[in-house]
Amino acid sequence: MKKYLLLLPALLLFLNLGCSTDDTTTSEPLTARNILNVAYGTDSEQTMDVYLPANRDEDTKVMVLVHGGAWASGSKEDVTELVPVLQQRFPEHAIVNINYRLATQTSPAMPKQIEDIQKVLDYIAGSDYHVSDDYALIGFSAGAHLSMLYAYSYDTDHHVKAVVDIVGPADFTDPAYLSHQLYPIASQFLLGTTAPTPQQIATISPANYITPQSPPTITFYGGQDPLVPASQGPRLKAKLDQEGVYNEFSFYPDGGHADWDEATFTEVYSKVETFLRAKL
Repeated sequence: MKKYLLLLPALLLFLNLGCSTDDTTTSEPLTARNILNVAYGTDSEQTMDVYLPANRDEDTKVMVLVHGGAWASGSKEDVTELVPVLQQRFPEHAIVNINYRLATQTSPAMPKQIEDIQKVLDYIAGSDYHVSDDYALIGFSAGAHLSMLYAYSYDTDHHVKAVVDIVGPADFTDPAYLSHQLYPIASQFLLGTTAPTPQQIATISPANYITPQSPPTITFYGGQDPLVPASQGPRLKAKLDQEGVYNEFSFYPDGGHADWDEATFTEVYSKVETFLRAKL
C-alpha cells in the first residue's frame, strides 16, 4: 500500500497533463450563429440581432448597425437588408443590429439612446460571444448622429475604432439647421423642448466633441437632402481636419436623404469596405 501512495502524485500529474492535452486537441472551432431579438435591457425596445461568424475568437471585430428614424421612429428591421452585404464583404467580422428606446413627447432621446448604445457594448463585452471589444459604429441619419455622439463624447475607453456616418446630423449650431423648418421637431425629440438653449444645442452636436483622439470617420451626404442641411458634411469634415482626425468625405450633389440609386450605394459600400479594412 505504501508503494502505491508514493506513486499517487506522479499518477495525478500524468492524468492532469493528459486532460490538458486532450482539451486543447479536441476543441472545435466555433460555428456561425444568428441570435435574433436578444434583450440587452429590460425595456421591450432594448433588443438586438447578433450575427456571429464561424471560427471567431477574441480578435473578431464587431460592426454595430444603428438605424435612423428622427430619434422617434424606425427599427433594426430598417437596415436588416444590409447584414448580408456586410457578411459577404466581411465574413470574419461579427455584426450587431440594434434597436434603442425611441423618443416620445414626454421622453426625449437624450440621454437614453446614448445609454442604450453603451448597454449594447457592455452586453457584448460580458457575453459568451467570443469577440473583441473593438467596434465600428455604422449609423444612418439619426443613428449616424447617435453613433458620432457616442464615439466622440462618451467612449472614454476608445473601444470604437471607426465610425461610418451616412447623412447624420453632426452640428446643430449650423445656421442652416437653426433656420430649418424641422429643427423644432428635432429639438423636441432630442431634448424635450422646441426652444433649446445654446448650451443644450452644443451638448447634442457631435462635432463639438471632436478631439485628436476621436476615431477615424467616413461620411456620406446629399446636396438635395430635405432633412439634413448640405452644409453638415463640410462642417464636420472641417472639424475633423482641424483636430487631425483621419476622415473621408463623400458628397453627392444631386443626392437626397440616402435615397440614392443602386450605383451610388454600390460606391458607398465599396468605400466603406476599404475604410473599415484599413481602420477597424
